[in-house]
Amino acid sequence: MAEIHILRNNIQKEPKSDLERQLNGYQLTTAEILYYFPDYPDLLQSYIWQEYDKAPKFPVLYNFLNFWNKKLDGKLHSVYVVSKKIISPASLNHINFEISYN
Repeated sequence: MAEIHILRNNIQKEPKSDLERQLNGYQLTTAEILYYFPDYPDLLQSYIWQEYDKAPKFPVLYNFLNFWNKKLDGKLHSVYVVSKKIISPASLNHINFEISYN
């Protein structure tokens, strides 16, 4: 399937709407981010992040994690990621079934 992009002056822009993103291969991605609590470094805190992203490289998630490392105090411990296509080709099954009306 061809990707949909908005082109102006030969500059390629990212899709704006969730539907455009999904049609361009973005999947709903959820990450559980475990990090060390800044005030109590022996404790782990959990943060749930969810956004549309492209598997398997996850550029949106990596941008967020880079921001986290540069701007936030809590040091990352681990990240668990799941991703699911919401829009996918429909599957049709042929069923031998007959209804008769008397």
